[in-house]
Amino acid sequence: MSLIRQIWLLLLLTLILAFGGAFGLSLVSARASLSTQIGQQNQNSALSLAQILGQDGRLTVMAATLDRQFQLGGYARLRLLDAQGLPVLERAAAPVADSVPAWFARWVDLDPLPGRAEVMAGPQRAGMLEVQSSTRFALQEFWAVSQRSLAAMLALGALMGAVGWTVLRRLRQPLARTVEQAQAITERRFVTVSEPDVPELRQLTRAMNAMVERLRTLFDEQAGQVEHWRRQAHADPMTGVSNRAHFMTRLKLMLQSEEHAAGGALLLVRVGDLQGLNRRLGRQRTDDLLRETAHTILDSVGGASVFEVGRLNGSDFAIVLPEVSSLREPAMDVVSRLRSLWRGQLPPVSAVIGAVRWWHGAPMSALLGAADHALARAEARGPFAVELDDSGGALALGEDAWRQVLRDALSAGQAALAEFPLIDMNAAVVHLECPLRLPLHGSTAPTPAAEWLPMAKRTQLTAQVDLVAVELALKAIARDNMSRAVNLSPRSLQDSQLIPRLRTLLETHSASAPGLWLEVDEQGALNQLPLLRELVGMAHARSARVGLEHAGHHLSDPSALLEAGLDFVKLDASVTEGMAHDEALGQHADALVRMLHGIGLKVYAEGVASADDAAALWRAGVDGITGPAARR
Repeated sequence: MSLIRQIWLLLLLTLILAFGGAFGLSLVSARASLSTQIGQQNQNSALSLAQILGQDGRLTVMAATLDRQFQLGGYARLRLLDAQGLPVLERAAAPVADSVPAWFARWVDLDPLPGRAEVMAGPQRAGMLEVQSSTRFALQEFWAVSQRSLAAMLALGALMGAVGWTVLRRLRQPLARTVEQAQAITERRFVTVSEPDVPELRQLTRAMNAMVERLRTLFDEQAGQVEHWRRQAHADPMTGVSNRAHFMTRLKLMLQSEEHAAGGALLLVRVGDLQGLNRRLGRQRTDDLLRETAHTILDSVGGASVFEVGRLNGSDFAIVLPEVSSLREPAMDVVSRLRSLWRGQLPPVSAVIGAVRWWHGAPMSALLGAADHALARAEARGPFAVELDDSGGALALGEDAWRQVLRDALSAGQAALAEFPLIDMNAAVVHLECPLRLPLHGSTAPTPAAEWLPMAKRTQLTAQVDLVAVELALKAIARDNMSRAVNLSPRSLQDSQLIPRLRTLLETHSASAPGLWLEVDEQGALNQLPLLRELVGMAHARSARVGLEHAGHHLSDPSALLEAGLDFVKLDASVTEGMAHDEALGQHADALVRMLHGIGLKVYAEGVASADDAAALWRAGVDGITGPAARR
């Protein structure tokens, strides 16, 4: 029972005891007083009647007088005895129906003492008179007074209850805020609340707020360490963009992973005559110029939902842009921004750009060779030249045709889930990674997501695709009781029908829901926290889990993770690849795992290919790995 309910119960019992006791005592006191008054009246009536009867002295006359007196009413019983104690006359009134309930009359039980007086005929004793007055009128008045007293007590009790409710409401608000704060901590969300006016609650709230601030400071310190090691491991120390190794790893994953785009653009940007600039401008000014170049490139591509910018060597920068329809637009935007940046610069500074089209499965060496060849042609043309190579594979169908192809594939009922194990340190399967496969163009052969997912995003069909994958996973869980992880596109979260339909699926397959793991891409998820929080709340209410995939690049702020209330994080392969032989990579992964474990999240590693990297990840404390090393 909650504290508020206990206080309400205590208040209710107190009111009942107080008002019930007061009401009962008042009735008992009134009953005793009334019985005394009626007893005195009986005695007075007996004395006065005895005097009247003694004036004549004859028993027959006295009996007639008493009989007339009884007829006048007001008596319950009259009794006259002679000198020897024998009854001469006895009259008793018959019961009369009135408004007083029988139970009340029995409970009150007015039984006053009868009045007794000797009847004297001169100096001699003529008899004894007993008088018992009627209590009917007294009971009626007592009943009316009791009703009025009860009504007054109830009204006063209601007033006291209203006052108590008001006071408890004032107490309940800070208590509720404190409970919500404690609940938020259990959900790994750290919030502070205003201090209430009640001294005891103020001290409790102040202590809770202090604990929250200490925890937030601790996680901020851990996040700072993670960011420091991320820069050491993945960032170029001068410009802050990705270093060559990290950029190449990211490019390789985009080319090989079926969950990434089917194609895009690769741009190489070269600052002209860097050695000459270094001699003429000096090292410090040249370094500033390279930093300005990196910031300008980031500003140019910053509007894209997914991109990667890296510095390959002293003068060369590279840009990867998935899902772009044109090579010319991003290349011309970068070169125009650089031209404006260096306008009027003395000595003059220039750059050239080579851009090529890439597609899923393309050999990275051939792609880089084509981009370098385009860059060489641009250099031959002169400053701020742009060369494009758009000979790469492209999507032959238009959006309308792709929309129909995808709808046909979804409605055919031939969609299937691939299965890749995610294992723990003991090689036990934690769950199966289940990317969706769709048969396209009437074929029964499943097609990887990289070939159709970009067009699903462009045609606004990602929510339908994700719902099909979730339903297939729930049915598979029901068959073999094996947990499964399904990807949700960040774009699907923006579909207003996704969460209601997910809720329906989880309720329909409630027995399978605890085995369902939902994964959302890190960058897209953290950019729309309210929608992610809504998804997490809905899934947790039905025992499913939600986490981030392809993570590790945007985890420097733990507050976003705390607010989201996630269950797990899967580190992208570009964060962990090669960590066994690179101290900076290992330090970054260790710090990242410690921070995520500190806020109660499970940590898994994706795409682990090397046994050495797997061993380093186990030493770092990850909870599981997936990829070629896990399958081996």
